[in-house]
Amino acid sequence: MSPALLPHEEIELELLLEAIWRQYHYDFRGYSRASLRRRLARAQSRFGCASLSQLQHRMLREPAVFAELMGFLTIQVSEMFRDPGYFRALREKVVPHLRTYPSLKVWIAGCANGEEFYSLAILFREEGLEERTIFYCTDISPAALEKARAGVYELDRIPQFTANHRHSGGRSSLSDYYTAAYGAAMFDKSLRARAVFAEHSLATDEVFAEVHLVSSRNVLIYFDRDLQDRALGLFGDSLVRGGFLGLGSKETLRFSHQAARFAEYDPGEKVYRRIPQAAREISHAA
Repeated sequence: MSPALLPHEEIELELLLEAIWRQYHYDFRGYSRASLRRRLARAQSRFGCASLSQLQHRMLREPAVFAELMGFLTIQVSEMFRDPGYFRALREKVVPHLRTYPSLKVWIAGCANGEEFYSLAILFREEGLEERTIFYCTDISPAALEKARAGVYELDRIPQFTANHRHSGGRSSLSDYYTAAYGAAMFDKSLRARAVFAEHSLATDEVFAEVHLVSSRNVLIYFDRDLQDRALGLFGDSLVRGGFLGLGSKETLRFSHQAARFAEYDPGEKVYRRIPQAAREISHAA
């Protein structure tokens, strides 16, 4: 656990976040302070700054410093088919409903370096849904989106990806989807054929499409309560009636103001379903 900041350090933190918003238009003001403290401490060490004020000074005057700082402020570490039970739940319980639609849209909110997107693209290909699906892959970090577009991962990560894929109910070998060379695995560019990669901030941007599935895993845990509510509101607004929402294993709707918009579908794997508006109105009237 990070030690509590001294009063002047709290002020420095708030000023730094405000400076990032005003100068670069990235809004981290609604992020969990405990998480930000840990990440900024690492950034201070990296840039040799004795205080957050020094880090702010450099960040405002050196765009290259801010570009690297974004790597500390955004979460980019994941795995393909992370928490295999979640992807098995999608495969066995959600896909049968998605098959009933002639066309599908999926939003991966906070796609980071793309591991979750490629997991879903492979799952949808194995289930015969890929050709009717558009994947919207969004993240606040341009650098992360570039990595996601490239689809290149270190070769030593592939055994874990492969095990996860197998435990998720994969219908093929993960090796069918990538080419290995020079210590890296490049995933087949055909998996990206129906993907749209775009910058999007859950803190400041609005809904941009109506979708059938939102998968946003291990993103909300880095937000404070107000920003969690805002993000969940966007997810609810973007989903079709009866659409599905997938969250991370440590995330919940239980204490959100948006909870009434969703029903638990597979609570063990944190899969929810949007309640149709009419049903919500009836329940509120009752």
